[in-house]
Amino acid sequence: MSDNIEELRALVREVIRDVLPNGLPVTETVNLSTDDDLAAFVKRLLDLDPDQREELRSGRKRFRVAVTPAPPVPAGAVPISGNGAERSGESTPVRRIERGAVTEAAIRAAARAGQRLVLGRGAVLTPLARDQARASGVQIEKER
Repeated sequence: MSDNIEELRALVREVIRDVLPNGLPVTETVNLSTDDDLAAFVKRLLDLDPDQREELRSGRKRFRVAVTPAPPVPAGAVPISGNGAERSGESTPVRRIERGAVTEAAIRAAARAGQRLVLGRGAVLTPLARDQARASGVQIEKER
């Protein structure tokens, strides 16, 4: 049995080498919370050697933005979704939904617009919309 498993693993490694000759992509997390962080990151990208630039172009090197902790939620609202990276505050545009079902499409639209949602008493969040909000980082608050 263990010989079969080892043979299977060897075959999988061979297929991966054929499909991805340079191995799996590398993802680096970067903190871009200030203008200085962004400037330093851009300078670093401009200073890359040709091989490193090719890794970026080919998708072998990727970047992910670090998640920053959220500030406290304003009084009178109850946070009901998000991934911990949401920002409740005046700088984030707000879209109010007074009633009806809030669907995945509404969450996707809010994510594209960089909005947070405030749901009135008559609004209901669908389970799939809640999952979409968590995945896309859209903050949702339910009024009491």
